Amino acid sequence: MGQIVLDTETTGLDPAQGDRIIEIGCVELVNRRLTGRHYHQYINPEREIDSGAIEVHGITNERVANEPVFAQIAADFLEFVGDAELVIHNAPFDIGFIDHELRLLDAKSGSITSRCKVVDTLVMARAKHPGQKNNLDALCKRYGVDNSQRDLHGALLDAEILADVYLLMTGGQTSLSLGGAQAESQAGGTGGSAIRRLPANRRPLPVIPATAAELAAHEHKLALLDSACGGECKWRQLEA
Repeated sequence: MGQIVLDTETTGLDPAQGDRIIEIGCVELVNRRLTGRHYHQYINPEREIDSGAIEVHGITNERVANEPVFAQIAADFLEFVGDAELVIHNAPFDIGFIDHELRLLDAKSGSITSRCKVVDTLVMARAKHPGQKNNLDALCKRYGVDNSQRDLHGALLDAEILADVYLLMTGGQTSLSLGGAQAESQAGGTGGSAIRRLPANRRPLPVIPATAAELAAHEHKLALLDSACGGECKWRQLEA
């Protein structure tokens, strides 16, 4: 099943007051594995960014002044999303902004939820951890996800971190990552850093069986342990 983990950054908190999207970041999951495909785009909101919002995400008016407007990137964004299930933290916020942008293009445009199902990880986290903090930073700490590079909010980085949190929160293993490794592929968008992931098409790790000498040494060590503990060697019990 295809899923898109999505995050946005905006000029403010309320699209009804004219606030707009200034950054979209998405990473793709297929069968609970990161594929390496992602979408990242800064957007000119055609209005000023609130000073309070700049303190949160660090994106200034000058940074997005020469970026495309939403109308210019809408087709690429919708093509990347397709009909995948969207995984979003505090989904009503992001969905509200996306729907607002779509309505500005076409007043008759329906909600993005008419084409995509949505999983709200904030709702999920509150059900699993009632009475606790369930923002993204708190979940990273709870599930041991590295968010050391998250000094400011950023849509692509937050989407990548949320993918790790979502997989751990739903009981699955996340894919391996290396701090310096960068994914080769990027679908759509301009700017932004590449995802720090091992390539999706990497060769499988080799399985190297123990040699006869190594097996003999292992057996000798177990015999010594078994003798020392009066036949109660736990390794023997596990192997049995």
